[in-house]
Amino acid sequence: MTILRNGSAELDVEETGQGKDLLLLHSLLTDRGSFAKVVPALAKSRRVLLPALPGFGKSTPAGAAIEDYADRIAAFLPALAPRGKPDVIANGFGGFVALALAARHGDRIGRLVLCDTAANFPESGRVPFRNMAAAVEKAGMSAIVDTAVKRIFTPEYLQRNPEASGERRDVLQRTDPASFAAACRALATVDLRPLLPRIANPTLVVVGTLDSATPPELSRELAGGIRGATLREIPDCGHCPPLQEPEKFLAAVREFLDLPA
Repeated sequence: MTILRNGSAELDVEETGQGKDLLLLHSLLTDRGSFAKVVPALAKSRRVLLPALPGFGKSTPAGAAIEDYADRIAAFLPALAPRGKPDVIANGFGGFVALALAARHGDRIGRLVLCDTAANFPESGRVPFRNMAAAVEKAGMSAIVDTAVKRIFTPEYLQRNPEASGERRDVLQRTDPASFAAACRALATVDLRPLLPRIANPTLVVVGTLDSATPPELSRELAGGIRGATLREIPDCGHCPPLQEPEKFLAAVREFLDLPA
């Protein structure tokens, strides 16, 4: 782990592998460890960068809006990837950050893989974020861990992999409640649809067909709103394909990112 500094801001980053830079941005309900099953394959041909998003891990908070998170990541790009434009894989909340990053600083990144994300939520999708923010502010992270685990994985996956529930609980319990609540509120108000026409980066949208946190129709709408974007759906998978279906996820992104077979 390395702590990068830019003025008073700090970014907690892990790095592995060699090759063209590849930046991975994690979901709200996980941490960078959610990419652990795909990192070894990615690191065979890429220098993989795994920051903790602002407010998570040892990274300092950024601001109240998704754009603030994106601007913070952009401020660190010269230190993260001094040799060129990194490709980006982003899941869930990280995907919202990556969307804003591409719209506001797209000339500083390369190809974009948006995994189980959207440009906005309907009102029914905003309510859970407001509820989770209120719950953790009142009672800490333990108040939402059961709900969060069910939003990450499908019931069938949890039945087959009972250890996954405990692993995610441990991750969530280590999250700062104030930062988690701030991220929830950012997601409860975000609407990046007006920014989509600005995105010129080659974009692949990937979604698990059983994602209940960010339903597939939102990813389909997202792909339709970005010029030239393509869509890949992963059957019988929930919100975090790199964690739940790593081999299928790698197969979905391999050609787009020019990864070796």
